[in-house]
Amino acid sequence: MSAATGHPGPPPAVREPAADRLLRVTWVQPEDLVGHELRQATEDGRDAGPIRREWLAAGGRTAPERAGSSDPPADPGLRVLAVRLLDELAALPSPLGRHEPAAWLEATDRPTGPGTGPRSAVGPGPSVGAAAPDGARPGPAAARPAGDHTALTARLEAAWLGRAAGCLLGKPVEKLPLAGIRELARAAGNWPLDGWFTARGVPAATLAAYPWNRRSAATSLAENIDGMPEDDDLNYPLLNLLLLQRHGRDFRTADVARVWLDELPAGRTFTAERVAYRNLLLGLEPPHTASHHNPFREWIGALIRADLHGWTNPGDPARAASQAYRDAVLTHTGNGVYGAVFVAAALAGAAAGGTDVHTALRTGLAHVPPRSRLAAAVRHGIDTAARHEDFEAVVDVLHQRYGQYHWVHVLPNTALLAAALTHADGDFGGSVCRAVSGGWDTDSNGATAGSLAGLLAGSPDRLPARWTAPLANRLATSVPGFDGIGFDALAHLTAQEALRP
Repeated sequence: MSAATGHPGPPPAVREPAADRLLRVTWVQPEDLVGHELRQATEDGRDAGPIRREWLAAGGRTAPERAGSSDPPADPGLRVLAVRLLDELAALPSPLGRHEPAAWLEATDRPTGPGTGPRSAVGPGPSVGAAAPDGARPGPAAARPAGDHTALTARLEAAWLGRAAGCLLGKPVEKLPLAGIRELARAAGNWPLDGWFTARGVPAATLAAYPWNRRSAATSLAENIDGMPEDDDLNYPLLNLLLLQRHGRDFRTADVARVWLDELPAGRTFTAERVAYRNLLLGLEPPHTASHHNPFREWIGALIRADLHGWTNPGDPARAASQAYRDAVLTHTGNGVYGAVFVAAALAGAAAGGTDVHTALRTGLAHVPPRSRLAAAVRHGIDTAARHEDFEAVVDVLHQRYGQYHWVHVLPNTALLAAALTHADGDFGGSVCRAVSGGWDTDSNGATAGSLAGLLAGSPDRLPARWTAPLANRLATSVPGFDGIGFDALAHLTAQEALRP
């Protein structure tokens, strides 16, 4: 996601104000959250008409389409009104609850594999900073199959490399409209998209009309890639590696919060993650951290955190889904959680080897509520990809269906992800290029597509060198202890967690 900023290194937590302007921390201003919550209400069928009219009559605005905060800040009276209206919006019932349960894995007795823990393991856990009372932690996990450590490590290295390459491909065009992505690639002779974006040969007028993501262009174009630059799509897998090293697979949601508070600066968070982080500092506990004044709770943030949960549960999608759920409910609800569960289960199915992309997608889909909008989006993406030989036509259909959603929302992005993976039929380059060429959250979609396609490839040698060589086996990050680490080393560390008894 680069969480809606697209940064090659540590991103700013605030807008850079002129001397006479107030500090504007992004993604948390009440006057901006109201607009996003009104949009969310429309999406989940809540009747917010009276609240919308009151807000607009008082001078409130709709939500910023792409930025994290609007200009100028609201006056004090409007901000007080915004806080009140956020509370009133939260009290509106949604008619979709029957098909989109808030506690999906807790409330469902599912056929499970050997890794399934007790349902209490899914809950929020003890207060952050407090010791867990006796019996509060889930029981020990079932013993992990020994498997072939060498083969698993090779698959995991391909997954790490695939995630990085797909993310890097999408970074320079993050936040650009679909028309801009297509025009930039066509101008470089790179359409249908088949390689890194480049400014070489692109007319100045095109570059002026569709400027690259300014924080990523210096490190993510073909002419300047030298290792994998920092991105939150890679930071979160690193944080979850720390989570498993410290707390094991039976971690609680409160343990996720502890790792964040210890290792993740607030300025490295965005959208739902930033709101949840703020809520932790206000003294709220999970899962209320996900719902309080958080209109981003069905966006893509939890999905981009799901990879480690799938990678470390090869052949056990139920356990992967449980882990992803416990992680996701810190920050997300509903479809935001289901997106993480879908990806984790699909990756777990692929991590064992010997499967194909279509089976992996079906495995992921089997672990989300079947009548949810997330399940419908996945099915629509798969079906649309099967109906059209030309992927550009697939993308056009998806944008017509989901164009009303914010570009970071989980539904359009998951539909596109499923379509890209289906249409590419397991091919690595085809998977990441289709995912990025479809627009919306380009780096996140490229990352997840690359992760699954990398697992399916089975080893780094089966990934084309044109995608892996520029990464130089080097990852930049601000997560402590990992800056400059190689993907081979990360694969070994991840395999240790996957095979830990």
